[in-house]
Amino acid sequence: MLRLTRAPNIAIAALWADALQQAGFSASVQRYFLSGIAGELPPDQCLPEVWLTLDEEAPAARVLLHALQNMPQRRWLCGCGETVEGGFEQCWHCGAAMPA
Repeated sequence: MLRLTRAPNIAIAALWADALQQAGFSASVQRYFLSGIAGELPPDQCLPEVWLTLDEEAPAARVLLHALQNMPQRRWLCGCGETVEGGFEQCWHCGAAMPA
C-alpha cells in the first residue's frame, strides 16, 4: 500500500478517492475518523489520507489527482452584466445559464 496524499478534510478525501476509484484505481480513505482526537494528537497527524492498494498505480493516479486539485476556473459575463467566476454554470444574480 502507498499513501498518495493527505487531504484537508474528510469531504475532499472522499471526493478524491471516489474520482480515483471511478478511473479504475484501488484508492481508499484512511484516518477517516481520526479528526475526533485532534488535540490529543498533533492536528497534522489527524488529517484524512488517500491510499492506493497497488503501488504501481501511483504515477497515473498522481496525474489524475493533480488534475483534480488544479481544475481550471472559468470566468464569464452574464447577460445581466454580472461577472460569474469559478465552476458555476448559472448566474447567481439572475439565474441565467452560462452561454455555450
